Amino acid sequence: MKFFVDTADIDAIKELHALGMVDGVTTNPSLIHKSGRDIKDVTREICELVDGPVSAETVALDAEGMIAEGHELKKIADNIAIKVPLTWEGLKACKQLTDEGNMVNVTLCFSANQALLAAKAGATFISPFIGRLDDLNLDGMNLIADIREIYDNYGFETQILAASIRSANHMSEAAKIGADVATAPPKVIQAMVNHPLTDKGIESFLSDWEKTGQSIL
Repeated sequence: MKFFVDTADIDAIKELHALGMVDGVTTNPSLIHKSGRDIKDVTREICELVDGPVSAETVALDAEGMIAEGHELKKIADNIAIKVPLTWEGLKACKQLTDEGNMVNVTLCFSANQALLAAKAGATFISPFIGRLDDLNLDGMNLIADIREIYDNYGFETQILAASIRSANHMSEAAKIGADVATAPPKVIQAMVNHPLTDKGIESFLSDWEKTGQSIL
């Protein structure tokens, strides 16, 4: 499973990228706002750092506006994935942008029917939002499983990009189901390394090592 980092924080991306943990980056208007920077400047810097797809989101509500914004965003770098919402207008924009040879990430997916439509429209990525479904007492992972089954049934090439990930468990569950990509905040990816038995083991080893009175260096 590929790891995309869901952030516009350059320092966080650099840290994870140095460890080989970044296959791409996703941004959205909220993350751009949080960065406090101009969308084109911060997105360009991310694209220079990361070889994989970098999702930059349109904000227009009509297909014509999304397409125009997508063209402008694509000028930033060749690895831009234009992000459009899963609305009828978004699907129109997806079809045209895809036909032009652009990568398109269709976001805000909450049903298998929506995912099926996005695949038919030629989306490069479909972004089902796990955490927001969990917030409504629905199991977001069931949606990932449903989309995986449908896409496999018909050979759709659209990649499942599990989004709105809130925990390390979300990451492993998405991987087991077969999501192609998971995008998560840096703190979630970093939390995947944590386990109390690892901490306990280190504590025990260090205690015994101290008793030997030795030094490696």
